[in-house]
Amino acid sequence: MTAQDIVPALALLAVLTRELLWLSAAAIAISSLDDIAVDTLWLSRIAWRRAPELPATPETPGYFAILIPAWDEADVIGPMLLRLISTLDHPAYTVFVGVYPNDPATQAAVARIADPRIVAVVTARPGPTTKADCLNQLWRAATEHACDAGICFKAIVLHDAEDIVHPASLQLYDRYMPALSMVQLPVLPLPDPSSHWVSGHYLDEFAQNHAKDMVVRAVLDAPIPSAGVGTAIDWGVLERLADGTGAPFDAGSLTEDYEIGHRIHRMGLKGRMIRLWLGGELVATRAYFPATLDAAVRQKSRWLIGIALSGWDRLGWDGSLASRWMLVRDRKGLFTATVAVLAYGAAVLTAGQIVVRSFVSGAVGQPLPPLLGAEGTLLPAFLLFNAGLLAWRLLMRMGFTGHHHGLAEALRSVPRAVIANAINFLAALRAVRLYRETVFQGLPPIWDKTAHRFPPAVAPAPGVKSHG
Repeated sequence: MTAQDIVPALALLAVLTRELLWLSAAAIAISSLDDIAVDTLWLSRIAWRRAPELPATPETPGYFAILIPAWDEADVIGPMLLRLISTLDHPAYTVFVGVYPNDPATQAAVARIADPRIVAVVTARPGPTTKADCLNQLWRAATEHACDAGICFKAIVLHDAEDIVHPASLQLYDRYMPALSMVQLPVLPLPDPSSHWVSGHYLDEFAQNHAKDMVVRAVLDAPIPSAGVGTAIDWGVLERLADGTGAPFDAGSLTEDYEIGHRIHRMGLKGRMIRLWLGGELVATRAYFPATLDAAVRQKSRWLIGIALSGWDRLGWDGSLASRWMLVRDRKGLFTATVAVLAYGAAVLTAGQIVVRSFVSGAVGQPLPPLLGAEGTLLPAFLLFNAGLLAWRLLMRMGFTGHHHGLAEALRSVPRAVIANAINFLAALRAVRLYRETVFQGLPPIWDKTAHRFPPAVAPAPGVKSHG
C-alpha cells in the first residue's frame, strides 16, 4: 500500500472516530451532569451546614437483636464475634448468627465463643440459600427468643461476618430511634496494602456514596437504601414488613438490603444515614473488600443484578420525582460501564490515528482529512467541555477519598477510576449473563458471596461520650 492509498482509509477511519467520539461524549456528558447536580446540592445545602444536635440518650437502654448471616465464614466469624462482644459499648443486645447444617466449620467457630449473648441459629435448609432467606430465619429466631426471655427488642441490626463494628453504634441507634425507622451508619472499606488498585477502588466509591449521595437523598426525601451492614431497623417496622409471614426480607432478592430501604420509604417512614465523628474517628462499619479482580467482579455483578436488573422489575419506578431520579442513578451502572469502555476505545482510536498521521503526513503530498471534522465543528469544544466535567468529577473523588483515607489514597483515586470502570464493565457483562439465566431459564438466585477477611488485630474505637 502506497502513502497515497492510505488517505481514503484515514478519511473513513476519521468519520468512524468522530461518530464514536460524539456518541461516547454525549453519553458521558449526560451522566456527568447528573453527578454534578448531586455535587451541587451537596455543596449548596449540606457541605457548610452545622451538624445537628445529637439526640438525648434514652432513660432505659433499648434492646437490640444483631443478625449475622454466616455461610462459609469459619475463618472470620470467631474473631469478629470476639471483638464485637468485647468492644460494644451498650448493655442490652443479643447476637443471632445464622449457620448452615452443611457448614460444620462455621458452626464450630461460633460454638467456640461461649457467651450467652451469642445465639447460633441453624437454618432449616442447607446452604447456600440467599442472604435474605438466612435473615428471615434469624428474624424468626429473634422473635422466639424475645417471647421466651420476656424482652422487647427495640430494633434489629444487620451485620456481616467480616465487619468491624464500631463500639458506639448501638448507642447511636438507641438515640435516633424510634424517631427514625431505619438508621444507616457509613461503611468504610479498609485500605488493603496488598491490593491498592482493586480493593482500593471501593474506598473511592464508598467515600463519595456515603458522605455525599446518601446525605443528598435525605435532603430530597428520597429512599435511603440499606447497605446491608451497619443498619438498624425498628422492630415494629420489621413486624409490619413481615405481615404475619415471618419473612420481612424477600428471599427471592439478591439485594434485600437495598430493597428494604425502599419498602420502608414507601410505607411513609423515615430512614437516614447518620454521620458522627467521635475522637477524630467516624462512627462507621469497617471491613476489607475484595482484593482480586475475580472477587470484585462477582460482588459487583450481584449488586447490578439486584439493583439495576431485577430491581427494575421488583421496585418499578414509583415515588416522587426525587425518588425516581435516585432510581435512575442506582440503575445507570450498566449504562455508564458500557459508555466508559466506548470512551476508552474512542480515545485509543484517536491517539492511534494521531500517531499514524504524524508518520504519513509528509509523504502523501496533500492535506489529510481532518480528524475531528472541518474547522468550526463543535466536536473539539464538546470534548473540552467533557474534559472539564471529568476534571471536576476526579477532584470530587480525590476530595472525599482524601478526607477519609489520607493524601496517598486520594492521589491513587485518579488512576483507580480507570480500574473501577474496567471492573464495572466486566461486572455488567457477568450480571446480564446471570440475569438471563435466572430469569429466562427459571433458575433460583443463590448466595454468590465472596471470601471474607478479618484484620488480625483491631484497636477499639472510642464510644459516645459527647457530641463530638
